[in-house]
Amino acid sequence: MNLSLLILVPLITALVILFAKGLKQIRVIGLVGAVTQLSLATWLLKLYMGERASGNNDTHLFESNYTWFTTLHINYHIGIDGISLAMILLTAVIVVAGILVSWTMDKLSKEYFFLLVLLSMGAYGFFISLDLFTLFFFLEVAVIPKFLLIGIWGSGNKTNSAMKLALMLMAGSALVFVGLMGIYYSTNTFDLVQITHMGISVGVQKFFFPFAFVGFGIFAALFPFHTWVPDGHASAPTAASMFLAGISMKLGGYGCLRIAALMPEAANSYGWIIITLATIAIIYGAFATMMQTDLKYINAYSSISHCGFVILGIGMMNKTAVNGAVIQMVSHGLMTALFFAAIGMIYSRTHTRLVAQLGGLLKVMPFISTVFVIAGLCSLGLPGFSGFVAEMTVFMGSWQNPSGAYRLATILSGASIVVTAVYILRATGKTIMGPISNEHALLADATWNEKLAAGLLITGILIIGLAPFLINQLIMPSTNILMSPITKAITLK
Repeated sequence: MNLSLLILVPLITALVILFAKGLKQIRVIGLVGAVTQLSLATWLLKLYMGERASGNNDTHLFESNYTWFTTLHINYHIGIDGISLAMILLTAVIVVAGILVSWTMDKLSKEYFFLLVLLSMGAYGFFISLDLFTLFFFLEVAVIPKFLLIGIWGSGNKTNSAMKLALMLMAGSALVFVGLMGIYYSTNTFDLVQITHMGISVGVQKFFFPFAFVGFGIFAALFPFHTWVPDGHASAPTAASMFLAGISMKLGGYGCLRIAALMPEAANSYGWIIITLATIAIIYGAFATMMQTDLKYINAYSSISHCGFVILGIGMMNKTAVNGAVIQMVSHGLMTALFFAAIGMIYSRTHTRLVAQLGGLLKVMPFISTVFVIAGLCSLGLPGFSGFVAEMTVFMGSWQNPSGAYRLATILSGASIVVTAVYILRATGKTIMGPISNEHALLADATWNEKLAAGLLITGILIIGLAPFLINQLIMPSTNILMSPITKAITLK
C-alpha cells in the first residue's frame, strides 16, 4: 500500500471542502473523507498484520523514498512500524468522531472543517515520516490549524488562549529544530533509518538530546511546560479539544519516544530527570484537577497527569514500560476525546460547564450521561477499560527497574490513581446525579451523530480494555526493535 494516500486523502478532502456549497455539502464531504481515512487505516492494519504473519520482520513496512532536496539530503522517506500504525488508527478514529460531533457547526463551517481535516493530514504525515526534516515539516502543518480553531471558534478568553498555545508550541518547535539540526550536522543526513544504523556520538547525544526531547515534551504537556494545555483545551471548540488532546499531544509523546531511541546513551543519562518531571506531572495534574470547577478544565488538567504516564514509561527505558507508554498514548487519545465529546454535548444543551450549575442530567440525558461515566471510569483506570491496561503496563515496567528512586517514583505515580478516582467520582456525581434544575428538565438527549461518535470511541476503549493482546500484537515487536539500542546502552553502562 502507498502510504502517501494517508496524506492525499485528507488533502483532497480539504480542497474539495473549499469548493462545497452549503453546510450539508461541507459536512458530508468531511465525513466521507474521514470515513475514507478510517477505511485506509483499517486496510493498512490488515496488510501490516498479514506481512508480519508471513514472516516479514523488516523494521519498517511499506517504505517509499523520494529525493526532496538533494543538496541538503532531505528525502520524502515514509514507512510504518506497529507503533506508528497504532497512532494512525487512533488519528483516523478521532477524525471521524470529531467530524460527527461538529455536525451542526454553522459558523464559518467551510473554514472550520477545512482546518480540522488539514490538522489530520499533518498528523498522518508526522507518523509515517522516516526523514527527520519531513517529520518536522508535518509537525508544523499540524500546529497551524490549532491556533485558528481556538482563536476563531473558541469560547471564553479564546484570543489569549490561542496566543499562549501558539507561543508555547512555537518554542517547542524551535527546540525540536535545534535538536534535529544537531543530529543532521553530526551525521550529514536526516534519514532516521540511516541514523539508527550509523549511530550518533555520545557527546553530540548529550548536548542535543535535551533540545529535541524537551521540544517534543512541550507538545506532550511535559512539566513545567504544560501551561498551554488547560487554557487551550478550555477555550477550544469541542472537536478541536478532541483533536488537541487525542491527536496533537500524541505527536509530542511519539516524538519523545523516537528521539530517545535515536540517542539511547543520552536518554539513559537523562533518565532520572525525565522520570522526576513525569512523576511531578502525574501528581501535580491529579491534585490540580481536584481544584477545578469547570468540566473542561477538569479534563485538561487530568490530561497533564495522564500524559505524565507516557513520559514515565519512556523514561524507564525498558520494553514493558515503553510498551505501556504507547498503549497509554492510544488509550488517552480515545478516552480524552470521548470525555471532551461528552462535555461538549452537555455544554451545547445546558450552556454551562460549571459543575455547581449542573446535576440530575441522567434523568433527561441518559445516553450522554452514560458516555460521561464511561469516560470517567476509563480515566480512573477501572479494569475492563483501556486506561487500566495502559497504566498497569507502565507500572509493571517501571517496577522492573531495580533503582530504589525509580521504584519510589512508581509508587508515587500509582498513588495518584486514588486522587483520580476522587475527582472523577465527585465530578460525575455532581454532574449527572441528584435533583435536576427546572431549566434543565426538558433537555434533549444525544442525536444520531453524537451517538455514532461516542460509540466509535467507546468501541476502541473496550477493545483495548477487554482484549489487550490485540494491541500488544501490533506494537510489541516494534517496541522490541526500538528498545534494542537503549537496552544495549544500559547494558554497556
